[in-house]
Amino acid sequence: MSGSEEQGSLIGDQEGVGEVVLLWLIKLPPTWRLFRGAGGWSWCYSLNLHHGEATCYSPRGGNYRSSLGTRCELSCDRGFRLIGRRSVQCLPSRRWSGTAYCRQVRCHVLPAVMSGSYQCSAGALLDSHCDYSCLPGYHLEGDRSRMCMENQRWSGSEPIYIEPPKIRCPETRERMAEPEKLTATVYWDPPHVKDSADGIIKRVILRGPEPGSEFPEGEHVIRYIAYDQAYNRASCKFIVRVQVRRCPVLKPPQHGYLSCTSEGNNYGATCEYLCDGGYERQGSPSRVCQSSRHWSGSQPTCAPMQINVDVNSAAGLLDQFYEKRRLLIVSAPDPSTRYYKMQIAMLQQATCGLDLRHVTILELVGQPPHEVGRSGIMTPSSTCGQFLHVTRSTFNMVLIDKQGVDRERYIEPVTPEELFTFIDTYLLSSQEVTQRAQSKDMCD
Repeated sequence: MSGSEEQGSLIGDQEGVGEVVLLWLIKLPPTWRLFRGAGGWSWCYSLNLHHGEATCYSPRGGNYRSSLGTRCELSCDRGFRLIGRRSVQCLPSRRWSGTAYCRQVRCHVLPAVMSGSYQCSAGALLDSHCDYSCLPGYHLEGDRSRMCMENQRWSGSEPIYIEPPKIRCPETRERMAEPEKLTATVYWDPPHVKDSADGIIKRVILRGPEPGSEFPEGEHVIRYIAYDQAYNRASCKFIVRVQVRRCPVLKPPQHGYLSCTSEGNNYGATCEYLCDGGYERQGSPSRVCQSSRHWSGSQPTCAPMQINVDVNSAAGLLDQFYEKRRLLIVSAPDPSTRYYKMQIAMLQQATCGLDLRHVTILELVGQPPHEVGRSGIMTPSSTCGQFLHVTRSTFNMVLIDKQGVDRERYIEPVTPEELFTFIDTYLLSSQEVTQRAQSKDMCD
């Protein structure tokens, strides 16, 4: 009795010689199943191959798939591999001549790669495709894709990752803008580059300004890219940071304005205080933004001019101004004079241009007594009117330069443009021409 047999029973029929049939109930492996047909128990147990198929041929015909002498060919579904006998036969012992089962086809799990990665369509199962990729800068040589085959092996071979060159950039550079400038000159050493393969670097590319360039205020990213002979690349970057020391923004004085160099409140900038016509400056003429971010000196004020018109020379008149000025003396017999009203209206529209050219207007109008106002109104009976030879009966104007010289006379109103053209052409010093060019848009 076989070790797998559990019990038996005698089923008999004695007629003549008679026939005794022993039917043993056998403990089956999990791949076999017993079933009862229409004509009673089959001789062998019916085959049921999980993930596979049994194609059987019986001497007694197609309806007797497990009768004595039946031969079955075993096969597995795609993706599974047959383990055991490919062909079995139903024996007189009521057993099949062998056993088999279907095992899923799997390849070994691909090893992890240090300088890249791979992605598989179906893990390690049959027909799974695994595609390799590199980390940035690395170069892949060999098979970029591998497939799990029926022999449980991967197609091709593991690719090789070529290491890129190594590059190290300088550290971040921080600089303060130079005095009276909004930029800084920044230098640095070239990056350290080394090739891990043959030591040959093909080229190094700079993305950004060269060392020693002028950098404006703010942050600037400098990049370097290195290539070896196999055109593997490596890159690095660093930051150039430029700061500008700034003082608090100055406010112009009442009845005056500021004229500043550079941006106006950066380290080294100088701001000059100027007063409107009819006002004179009292206090510091200019202030400088220092490295401590504070202004030098203190803010001056613009006070109304008090002009003494009882003088007998142009020099005596000009000496009363805090700074040297040009004088435009307007004379008329009466404030209602048509030419006078036209001229004053045009000059009032050009106050900024007159101030830029250091021109102060003095009015000589009507009969005494008259008060000295913002424009420095003088009486026609004063000695000033006498030495300037200004008539009191008609409209006329006299333009006096900073040295007290009578430079031009007008008997009819002139436009500010005509007046400015004459001053810019004949009266400005070289220093004033430079300042005028720097502040040409101030009055727009």
